Amino acid sequence: MPVRIKRWNDPREADDGLRILVCRYRPRALRKADETWDVWMKELGPSKVLHADLYGKNGPPIAWNAFRERYLREMAEQQERIAALAKRVDDGESITLLCSSSCNDPNRCHRSLLQELVKASSRC
Repeated sequence: MPVRIKRWNDPREADDGLRILVCRYRPRALRKADETWDVWMKELGPSKVLHADLYGKNGPPIAWNAFRERYLREMAEQQERIAALAKRVDDGESITLLCSSSCNDPNRCHRSLLQELVKASSRC
């Protein structure tokens, strides 16, 4: 089964399976009743420091390659969670990793990096 990636505000589709929000921060001003995900796994989002560094809150924004390297290092500590997601996929479940509504380029988003980590841990 596939591992999909979307933004949290993208429409739900029948084949999304388990929708997992993988942002460190929950979307602001969104009522619980309006959540579009089934599970929030904030530990799979970039740390607060890395998030701030990417957006230039502690100086100039860091480059994508530096972000990628640091995010992958952070995810090395999340192998148990990543393996659990891979097992769900191996067991035939679809999962969709959701990120921020403002994250328009999936190629420059941690959700695509996480997708690759889950796929790499999967037998499928």
